[in-house]
Amino acid sequence: MNRLYKSIFLFALSICNLQSAICQSFTHADTLRGSNGPGRDWWNVLHYNLNVKFDLDDSSISGWNEIQFKQLYTNEVLTMQIDLQDPLTIDSFIYQYKNSDITVNCSYTKSGNAYFVTLPLSKTLPNKFEPFITSAKIYYHGKPHIAKNAPWDGGMVWTKDKLGRPWISFACQGIGASCWFPCKDYQGDEPDNGATISITVPDSLMAIANGSLRQEHNAKKNTTYTWEVESPINVYDIVPYIGYYVHFSEIHNYKALSISKKNQEIADTAETTMASGAFGKRKRSYDGLDMSYWVLDYNLDKAKKQFKDAGRMMKAFEYWFGPYPFYEDDYKLVDAPYLGMENQSDIAYGNEYTNGYLGHDLSSSGWGLKWDFIIVHESAHEWFGNNITSKDIADMWIHEGFANYAEALFTEYYYGKEAGDDYVIGLRKNIVNDTPIIAPYGVNKEGSEDMYWKAANMIHMIRQVINNDTLFRQILIGLNKTFYHQTVTTQQIENYISTTSKIDFSKVFDQYLRTVQIPTLEYKTQDSTLSYRWTSCVPGFNLPLKINFKGEQWIKPTEEWKTIRIPSQGSDKFSVDRNFYINVKKVD
Repeated sequence: MNRLYKSIFLFALSICNLQSAICQSFTHADTLRGSNGPGRDWWNVLHYNLNVKFDLDDSSISGWNEIQFKQLYTNEVLTMQIDLQDPLTIDSFIYQYKNSDITVNCSYTKSGNAYFVTLPLSKTLPNKFEPFITSAKIYYHGKPHIAKNAPWDGGMVWTKDKLGRPWISFACQGIGASCWFPCKDYQGDEPDNGATISITVPDSLMAIANGSLRQEHNAKKNTTYTWEVESPINVYDIVPYIGYYVHFSEIHNYKALSISKKNQEIADTAETTMASGAFGKRKRSYDGLDMSYWVLDYNLDKAKKQFKDAGRMMKAFEYWFGPYPFYEDDYKLVDAPYLGMENQSDIAYGNEYTNGYLGHDLSSSGWGLKWDFIIVHESAHEWFGNNITSKDIADMWIHEGFANYAEALFTEYYYGKEAGDDYVIGLRKNIVNDTPIIAPYGVNKEGSEDMYWKAANMIHMIRQVINNDTLFRQILIGLNKTFYHQTVTTQQIENYISTTSKIDFSKVFDQYLRTVQIPTLEYKTQDSTLSYRWTSCVPGFNLPLKINFKGEQWIKPTEEWKTIRIPSQGSDKFSVDRNFYINVKKVD
């Protein structure tokens, strides 16, 4: 095939792979759910004050959510989109005028799971509009959607523990927090000042939620547990657990972390930046982190043994990523009636007190059985997923790719670099290359599950090309410092890595995130020369490679044939360093 036409064909193929995802059929409801549309873009959530009562007799809930928000601009008529999923129902929506005690009960219409509330204009609005803070209180009730296979399908988990007692929680990722309370169910807008979560249950039960426990109030055979989250929090992370819980705890000391002097300077920079804060004054003490473990009463002895991995995790990840991002909100592991979820400061644990992933090593390397997968993976999301959150669920690789690679970094921290390499390379067997990792934007659509294993291997290759582990670690810490408590886009993460490393990785990101093609290195040898080039790749693909042929060396293939002279000494066997996820083909 003529080289020009072959290049056009390969480019067209990559576009087709991308468009196969883009051209999927999406509904108006998908757009309402996944985009920052006209019912959302004019207001910014500041705080949720959620108060919910659980009725165990009929598996229903009722309560209210008071939303404090900043109005960013005004029109003659303002319509606010509030999300609440069927079969839950909004009973009333009460808006409070700016700088007054005056409230008004607003009218609303419904379209699927979105309610559109018509807000009155403030009578005190000046001619020149300035953003202001106000609030609305939404009353609701109903029986939430029950998850059939949590956490993957999402919804309410209303079950019983091994002793036949009530055990209740929610799994909200993907399906969204609007499956159990009214909110702005959009990943790009976190409540800047956190949330207050009050859960009322029969007084024989305990209710756990995100943040720190601030109050227990008993009344009429019920107890209301009030938890306070001081940090920004994504709504899908707000989750209660209700059951017969007991707990134990330990204090983790950040300053006891032992790292090199040079890298201590990096960590200190992150610590100083985080301590200054961008979201107001908060308690920030790296001298002691309260790590609490809430478990069903009959699991207490097992938990005291298994949860030792939590302390190991914290030490390893503060080395790689910088200080835990939510010291003010503590860290919790909570027995959950499903496998696991990264609920911020409130990690769901359901791994049956075994190492690996329910006793299996997802890498088949053996290293995955040395530690508890759920503790390590879900806790990694405190940095990548909760501290740094993708604005659109289409960019979930930012959460899952880095968390998946964090498993390899944890392994490396305790068992050595080769063990970490073994682990991440072993994950490749799970890659399916079915659809691109990045999904269509604005429709609440996740990309391929390759966002785990393939994205992790992409990050691992980027590390090889940087070829400086001190700099690579600085990038990981810097990401968590630069985007501290923020929502981000893929482009921001790409730009940061390329700029900080001073290596343009844009084509690498395009190749591995936006197509399903695995680049192929074609090579041939003749006389005293080695020729090589990239095929099955995006135009301009330029990933450098570490090879072994007559000795170890780096090459910089492009789509055009390149030639280098072969040393006279060394092995004639050609190989690419195993840390690169590519195809290799010898041609005549």
